[in-house]
Amino acid sequence: MKGRYLMDTAPGEAKGTWTVPAVECPSRTVVEVLANKWALYVLGALRQQPRPLRFNQLGRTLPGITQKMLTQTLRTLERDGLVTRTVYPTVPPRVEYGLTPLGHEAGLLTVAIGEWALAHVDHILTARQAFDAQAGTEPRPVG
Repeated sequence: MKGRYLMDTAPGEAKGTWTVPAVECPSRTVVEVLANKWALYVLGALRQQPRPLRFNQLGRTLPGITQKMLTQTLRTLERDGLVTRTVYPTVPPRVEYGLTPLGHEAGLLTVAIGEWALAHVDHILTARQAFDAQAGTEPRPVG
């Protein structure tokens, strides 16, 4: 399956050159999970805590997330080995969520993306304003 996985190289390309993975490539699934905004926020929120969090505690740290979306996101991250779910035998059951070592490593991505976003938010907002202002005008001929 050479050439179908992320970071494989096509003939004539430099080693380590990124190529778009084939649809059936497993790495594509992982990238799709991490590209989900709530997955990034959940990983970031859990990474900032010194201990695992209960569901409602985690939900309170993520304004705007619904219970359904938090549940779906946690299940996906648990399935992918990024989050642990620990159920304590109490009445009612106490459930806590924390990061696995792999989840901590993925959490570094959230830090990098967050730092990049803070460094470039002004550029993005300026570009959006320029685009939106130009979107209402007639197209100009090239040349």
